[in-house]
Amino acid sequence: MSTPQALPRWADVVLLPAVNLLIALLVAGLVVSLVGQNPREVMSVLLHGAFGTQRGLSYTLYYATTFIFTGLAVSVAFHGGLFNIGGEGQALMGGLGTALVALWLSHSLPALLLLPLMLLAGVLFGAVWAAVPGYLQAYRNSHVVITTIMFNFLASSLLAYLLVNRLKPPGTMAVESAAFGRAAKLTSMQDALAWLGLDWPSSPLNISLFLALAAAFGVYLLLWHSRAGYRLRAMGSSESAAAYAGIHPKRQVIFAMALSGGLSGMVGMNEIAGVNGKLLLDFAAGAGFTGIAVALMGRNHPFGIVLASVLFGALFQGGAEVSFEVRGFSRDMVVMLQGFIVLFSGAMAYVIAPWLARCLALLARKPVVAVGAHRG
Repeated sequence: MSTPQALPRWADVVLLPAVNLLIALLVAGLVVSLVGQNPREVMSVLLHGAFGTQRGLSYTLYYATTFIFTGLAVSVAFHGGLFNIGGEGQALMGGLGTALVALWLSHSLPALLLLPLMLLAGVLFGAVWAAVPGYLQAYRNSHVVITTIMFNFLASSLLAYLLVNRLKPPGTMAVESAAFGRAAKLTSMQDALAWLGLDWPSSPLNISLFLALAAAFGVYLLLWHSRAGYRLRAMGSSESAAAYAGIHPKRQVIFAMALSGGLSGMVGMNEIAGVNGKLLLDFAAGAGFTGIAVALMGRNHPFGIVLASVLFGALFQGGAEVSFEVRGFSRDMVVMLQGFIVLFSGAMAYVIAPWLARCLALLARKPVVAVGAHRG
């Protein structure tokens, strides 16, 4: 989703989100002041809680890992001209696939074989779940926004049914599966860094962070350095022009949705294999919807999505610290800050972009005028 102004690519990906974030923080600071809080204190506690300690940084990166997956999923669909709101349901189904492989094989296969199978199952379950709305849009003219919203509810209901009636161990009240075997556990970042002789505190952060970064790099290569990515972006820019060029739009719709769902399905590796060690009812916890904001903030570019994911991870972690440390500052106020960021990164970006383009044009001309005047 590019701005309607002639912004350079670097300004669209980096500068515009930074300006949007700054304005969002200023407006949020004003609102915080109006409710009787000190914006400087709130921001100081938030930043320290998110980045000031190793443990806080670990939680920030843990949240960011999940948001990278869902943000990339939304971005891929956007580039194909689609608005995939079904990331939450696709993440749930991907987690189901990851968990089923772990439940069946974690006591009989080594981790070296099991973990790739869990990842593959999560990707396939998420991809298939997303491909169905893609097919309905391509061949039955059912709008993908409506069908993906419906499929979120279907995924949640299906997961609840399976956990209650099939996967929950007998005699337990908690709506969760049995614990996986040790082979299904992803290495924690604490253990991974210990192998290198580095001391790191215990936290949910695990090596799926590297998987998320690899996924971001893979999406970048696919979209901008492959024929498949070119066809996908061509279809997203103009379906009629793509069809005239020999690209099959219907196939691209299904491909974009399947790829998007597969990326969302990778959430299970972080949340289930990396942290919980069992399938929970609501392990996604709204990450699919947060991915929409992450994609908007990151301007649908993998590099921007990684940065935006870290930002939202910091808001989640730092916001929890603020609500605990700052008296009278509730978690709802943190949600308000997230809302301002979404507002200025989405709809308001089209208001800010023209002004930013004019400022860049003036700055580009100003040095030339100044030098000429001095010499004269």
